[in-house]
Amino acid sequence: MGRAYMESIIPRWTVPALAVFTVSGLLVAVPGPAQARAGGVYYVDSEKGDDAAAGTSPEKAWRSLGKVNDARLRPGDVVRLSRGGVWQGPLRLRAKGTAARPVVVEPYGTGSAPKVGGEGTESCVVLGGSHLRVTGVRASGCQWAGFEVTGDDNELDGVLADRNASGVNLVGARNVLRNSVLTRNDRMSVNDNGGDNDSGAFGVLLNGDDNLVSDNVITGSYAASEDYGTDGAAVEVFNGDRNRVVRNIARDNETFAELGARKGRTATGNVFAFNVVTSSRKRGSFLITRGAGHVVGPVLGTVAVQNSVYLPARDTIGWSCHDGCSPAILKLRNNVIVVGGQMGYEDGAGADEGGSVYRGRSRGFKLGSRSVVADPRFRGGNDLRLKPGSPALGRGLKLNPAWYGGASQARDLAGKAPSVVPDAGAYQH
Repeated sequence: MGRAYMESIIPRWTVPALAVFTVSGLLVAVPGPAQARAGGVYYVDSEKGDDAAAGTSPEKAWRSLGKVNDARLRPGDVVRLSRGGVWQGPLRLRAKGTAARPVVVEPYGTGSAPKVGGEGTESCVVLGGSHLRVTGVRASGCQWAGFEVTGDDNELDGVLADRNASGVNLVGARNVLRNSVLTRNDRMSVNDNGGDNDSGAFGVLLNGDDNLVSDNVITGSYAASEDYGTDGAAVEVFNGDRNRVVRNIARDNETFAELGARKGRTATGNVFAFNVVTSSRKRGSFLITRGAGHVVGPVLGTVAVQNSVYLPARDTIGWSCHDGCSPAILKLRNNVIVVGGQMGYEDGAGADEGGSVYRGRSRGFKLGSRSVVADPRFRGGNDLRLKPGSPALGRGLKLNPAWYGGASQARDLAGKAPSVVPDAGAYQH
């Protein structure tokens, strides 16, 4: 568990309005500059700028992030960072926009994503205000988080984070992370010998409540650990309630999701829906949660629904609900989970499980209604769509929108809503 508990593969692009690039065979689009709006527009150029300039045009751009940090930004203001620019962090945004007129940070010009990073920077981009929107910015090589969001009602859209201890750390409430690429966030924040306390290598760390993590690509959350051999998670929840993690593609992470809470705190009601999880690593897991008998338990009300998982190595597990598992701890519906190791594990009263297809070497739980052990017939190791004749077709149990985190999230990776009798897994046919 993370600080919670207590150049890489990013390509360059040249299209100023919309950047499209490939990660693990996927086309990912990053939004370009926002439409014109009321409010001031400020430009920052790390090579040609001048902090003595007005900052109001590309020709009069500021040079340093310090000018942005000190600026009194108001609702509707826009800060534009030059593509190809590189800055030593941090970029600190304390402004308060409104829902109708957020304060926006975005790229301009041509070239690679504007990059904020550097050794010795604790967190590269810190959003401490509200109704802030950051898009198309890269945060790289930070000691802690690429993007640390301590405020509420903010949005990260189309950002990139790599080589941090945590790609994105959502501490505040009602924030959104979408359409982003988080890759090789492979630093440990704690890594010492003994104590069962190593932590780090998070794609996303959720410490806040009611946040949405959707439609992202998260890869390579994995690092050497003195205590565990290796550690890391695509999404880690610690002391965070009612977060929704939906339609993400996760590849080659140590674990997809791990949950815990400090004693006296909660991590209740978190939802994982329509995620696709694959890995070629020698060990890994889909979801790890705990009952009251664990030092970071109990974690109540976790829901995992309509996920597709393929972890073929022998030292893998689909899901684990231990130290006092019960239906109040974990509910699973309509998943397709293929592993080289144990399909799932429960103790105590066991999880509430059903409508799923499993395949693996062993099983440590009781199958629920309509669940079967069978080959789901994926199209391939990285393509977890179902072939005709798959036992996952029409296998799922009928669910209301609350299972998915609300009606707005009840759709698969292609935007298709589940039918009355849904298919198991992240893809509906």
